[in-house]
Amino acid sequence: MLSYVRYAGTAGILVLSPLLIFQPEIRSEPRGQQPTAAPQQGQPAQDPGRAGGPDGGRGPAGQPGRGGRGNPGAMLYTERCAGCHGVDISGGRAPSLFDDVWTRVKTDEDMARIIADGVPQTEMFPMRDMLTEEQIWQLVTYIRTAAGNMKPRPEFVADPDGLVLASEKHSFRMEVVTRELETPWGLAFLPDGRILVTERPGRLRVLQNGKLLPPVTGTPRVWERQDAGLFDVEVHPQYEKTGWIYLSYSEPLPNYTPPPPPPEGAAPPSPGRGGRGPQPPGIPSMTVIVRGKINAANEWVDQEFIYRPDSPDLYTTNNTHFGSRFIFDRAGHLFYSIGERGVVMDAQDLSKPTGKIHRVHDDGRVPKDNPFVNREGALPTIWSYGHRNPQGFAWDPVSGKLWSSEHGPQGGDEINIIEPGKNYGWGVITSGIQPGITKRAEEGMEPPIVYYTPTIAPSGIAFYAGDRFPNWKNNLFVTGLAGQQLRRLETSGDTVAHQEVLFNHLGRVRDVVVGPDGHLYLLLQTPGQPMAASTPGILARMVPVK
Repeated sequence: MLSYVRYAGTAGILVLSPLLIFQPEIRSEPRGQQPTAAPQQGQPAQDPGRAGGPDGGRGPAGQPGRGGRGNPGAMLYTERCAGCHGVDISGGRAPSLFDDVWTRVKTDEDMARIIADGVPQTEMFPMRDMLTEEQIWQLVTYIRTAAGNMKPRPEFVADPDGLVLASEKHSFRMEVVTRELETPWGLAFLPDGRILVTERPGRLRVLQNGKLLPPVTGTPRVWERQDAGLFDVEVHPQYEKTGWIYLSYSEPLPNYTPPPPPPEGAAPPSPGRGGRGPQPPGIPSMTVIVRGKINAANEWVDQEFIYRPDSPDLYTTNNTHFGSRFIFDRAGHLFYSIGERGVVMDAQDLSKPTGKIHRVHDDGRVPKDNPFVNREGALPTIWSYGHRNPQGFAWDPVSGKLWSSEHGPQGGDEINIIEPGKNYGWGVITSGIQPGITKRAEEGMEPPIVYYTPTIAPSGIAFYAGDRFPNWKNNLFVTGLAGQQLRRLETSGDTVAHQEVLFNHLGRVRDVVVGPDGHLYLLLQTPGQPMAASTPGILARMVPVK
């Protein structure tokens, strides 16, 4: 399944009166190749569109009552489009809007323009005077998402050990390193070859000589529910001297007294959003960053806080959008992300830590050259703002710039290049659909380098700088949770020139790291019902096949 990418080029339009067909030109990609998805056979264990897609991944596009219930794009399609274009890829008396002929139009802007202006001498009349700009973009997003959900997906492979996959530039074999994980989240290597893995329920694991040790004892108590739990792990760049290991997690509000349980016979909790299932009342929680050490007895010791909320007002019962990813730069600064915690406009508030990417010294002190260090009322740790939920960081080995992945609302997942002091727009602009946000661009706000509709829910990312896959040198690898995929992006300066989906049938892909041996290591998780359920996971690596 291919998603929107901002490529250069224009769309060709072929009009066959009275019907309309949109025929994109063959664009000039590097090496003349088109992005290639994984083999498309069988049925998926879980449709990738369930997470965050406008129709939840259920039902044909013209049936808003099933999966599109309450979705304005689905209702607009039913009212304005389904009568001519039908509700699936077979179309109606006009061609389907869910097949590749329409959805491979070069840009979403082209699609919106055609809806607004119509096409002369056809039955495609202008809708500019009937629909607002926001409604036009709701239609675009719905069409792309529904089209993606209608495409067949290969059958889910629960145990990929030994599976050989072909791609445009390399064939590779999947090797399972360990199967004994539950909802793995973060991955890091120690200099002696040991591997650290976090499990969202709150366990830090060490893999030593191929054996998964019992959980490290004494780690912080986490609040685990929905998205909350233990998140990323990172190793100090001078670990051999310092021994520091960094963790992020969701902490329950200290000294919080929960309300009494509901009386017997009370109505069950209301359903969660986006297929998350019923959600009982939560405990206020917030992202926390610590560092500590693992001693010879496999104990977490010498813990220090790098970031901890200084006000109970920052703790919220919303169990979404915690962030939280780490990365160090060459100077030893630590970057970490915190999502906006479901409070959209907090991303624009420089007095709050949420919806931001932060930069600190390795001990949490504020660098003097941070962009807001001298601005009254602004948190001095902030590096960039206007973020929804960043979950991936990677340094471009060519340009030295910091790239980031970010979850969008309904569609509009983003890949960004992070610059100090820049505003990335969340709360004011989005490439997806969010109630109350009608703009896609605004002066002084950064557009994404690439965005994805339908959603793939990008998580960990990594540039490949190893030697095992020479034809992938300096390519960016992007994991997908809802998309259950690993993508390879070829970059050219600050743009993406080409993309390839390496696979999309091995479950939710949370993190990707280039190991010291040059192999790509991945954290995979079995798709859950509901989406946020804690499920078995594995650590696997990709090994080249010649």
